[in-house]
Amino acid sequence: MKIVTTPMCEDVMKLSGVKEYDVNLAPDSTDADIAVVLSETNTSMKSVKIKLNTFQQIKDSVEMLMDMFHTENMEYNPDEIVFHGINKSRNKNINVKVYSNFLRDILEDLGYCIVTENGDYLVYPDYLRDNIRDEIISMNERAVEVSSHKNSPKDPIKRAELRYKLLEKKLCMKR
Repeated sequence: MKIVTTPMCEDVMKLSGVKEYDVNLAPDSTDADIAVVLSETNTSMKSVKIKLNTFQQIKDSVEMLMDMFHTENMEYNPDEIVFHGINKSRNKNINVKVYSNFLRDILEDLGYCIVTENGDYLVYPDYLRDNIRDEIISMNERAVEVSSHKNSPKDPIKRAELRYKLLEKKLCMKR
């Protein structure tokens, strides 16, 4: 079976122990049998869609790929894919207005209360900065910009860690 994946999923393929695959930004342009892509990626070929926003999603994706492709990675330790320091009981009292599904996943995992209006904080991805400029200005220091996939580490664990730490620092330390 010929497998193709995108650059953003390559490290999860490695964690899953999959050894033979091609990396291509445009999986549909290949002659692969199956593509492993992020859940928001549109493709016309048979594909496995994975989510890599939260630590649990990363673990689930690695384990699903291991099962699907009958692989193992002796270096993979699911206990290492975790964020320490989450205080969900404290976070549930902080209202956050969020733009984007990937940030919603992370904020929900951290235990924040997601609202559609009048949040204590505004969290948005860098690619929306120009679209919501007035709202960012009105929130002042309570607006938190988070880097999108294109502007963060390719490694999903490092990317998640960076985002979790940023959000915990920006949203909790000000209370």
